Amino acid sequence: MEHGKIVVVDDEKIVTSAFKTLFMVEGFDNAAFFNNPKEALQYLENNVPDLIISDFLMPEMNGLEFLTEAKKLYPEVSKILLTGYADKENAIKAINDVGLYRYIEKPWDNDDLILNIKNGIERSYLLSQLRQKITELEAAKKELENYSHNLEQLVAERTKDLTESNAKLSGIITNCADGIFVVDNKGNIEQANQACETLSGMSETNLKKLNIEKFICSDKFDILDTINASDNNEFYIRDCYILNLLSNVKTPIDISLAKISDTNYVGVIHNITEQKEAAKLRDDFIATLTHDLRTPLLAAIQTLKFFIDGSLGEISDKQKVLLSTMQKSNEDLLGLVNALLEVYRFDAQKLVLCKTNFCFNSLVKQVYNELLPLAEKKNIQFKLDIPDSDITINADGGEIRRVVCNLCGNAINYTDNGGEVVVSCKVENKDLIFSVQDNGNGIPKEDIPHLFQRFSQGTSKKRSTGTGLGLYLSRQIIEAHNGKIWLESKLNKGSEFSFLLTDVVKQEERIKI
Repeated sequence: MEHGKIVVVDDEKIVTSAFKTLFMVEGFDNAAFFNNPKEALQYLENNVPDLIISDFLMPEMNGLEFLTEAKKLYPEVSKILLTGYADKENAIKAINDVGLYRYIEKPWDNDDLILNIKNGIERSYLLSQLRQKITELEAAKKELENYSHNLEQLVAERTKDLTESNAKLSGIITNCADGIFVVDNKGNIEQANQACETLSGMSETNLKKLNIEKFICSDKFDILDTINASDNNEFYIRDCYILNLLSNVKTPIDISLAKISDTNYVGVIHNITEQKEAAKLRDDFIATLTHDLRTPLLAAIQTLKFFIDGSLGEISDKQKVLLSTMQKSNEDLLGLVNALLEVYRFDAQKLVLCKTNFCFNSLVKQVYNELLPLAEKKNIQFKLDIPDSDITINADGGEIRRVVCNLCGNAINYTDNGGEVVVSCKVENKDLIFSVQDNGNGIPKEDIPHLFQRFSQGTSKKRSTGTGLGLYLSRQIIEAHNGKIWLESKLNKGSEFSFLLTDVVKQEERIKI
């Protein structure tokens, strides 16, 4: 099983070379490597693999398309997708679409990769064995019909074979490293393996007395409602945890669920503690790096200012242009560093909002006046439609200003010359609604859910040159205020970005004398 046939597909030769070296060290001597997915498909038509590993982003055919074609040839063979961090949501979606066994983010940990490869080969082998047993049982059924005169003897023989098969299958489930459980549509646990017992600190007997909501928890949604709301026979649930009653330890998990009857589901629990810890280490590293970069960048910008304003002596016009370009580049880099640091602070919940009462009208007008020259340069009609009376709200003024500036700036940047951008706000009871509407090209419907994610680079039709953090950070700020941000857009008609802050508007209080 460990030395099964492996097919690796990646358009970068350096990646396939790295795999060859790793496999040589680990003793995997039966592997085929391809830099073109179409050549790999031709190879698969005549060669049965035990495991397929594919990159996600490839020029002629991406990883999902390749694995979909591979699934048609070998539906039971384990498939692993190599993906970047920004494509993580697509990788998770692929678990349901192409029957993905695992997705591994680049750069990967070699030990974790080898472990997943071994487990994937073992899984393919077990599924193959299971399919073989099913085939044998079907052949036994025909044989039973043909030899009905010796029914009792044949039944005894086949019953023995069936018992052995069931015993093997039961052994696989019992000793599987992942937790496996069976639950009905009311949430009652009907079966659980040893891994479930270890995770929960309870025996199977006690688990079977519980509802799934007492076994698997989530701070974001109701587990049972999520199960019953799904129309798919197979689906994936994230952001869950199991509380061990003995150690009081919360174990983060993901769950793969499949419908096995009209009223029953089988679930596989994946312990993602190591992945969570690795993600935290990565984010902590980025935060430390970005924080340490700010000081030398600020020093460089200030030094360049001294040169440009003549504090350090006269310079020529040509030198001033070059130094101004360097200053702008450093300021852009400082903006990216600050954005990364702010994203980390919100994700780690380390940024405390400083809420005060302030006039929202004045804040919007300040942003409007700052961006008006950019709009005039593109001959854009930049309109302001806000109430004349002051709107006083209680929020973090600096963070809300960041959101307003980002939404207005994006509208101007992505609206063609001669277009129109309208900024408006209104009050409903104590709620504030702010909107920025443009008449640009609009955004495809399928791209809208991805725009507020980290490192989103525009749409599938047009790539952005920005950091991909602006809208993500705006969403984090609004949600930190318990608000909501959304987008409505139609192709060739324009887009409207809006956010809602609930119960923030302060009513004017009259002072009695």
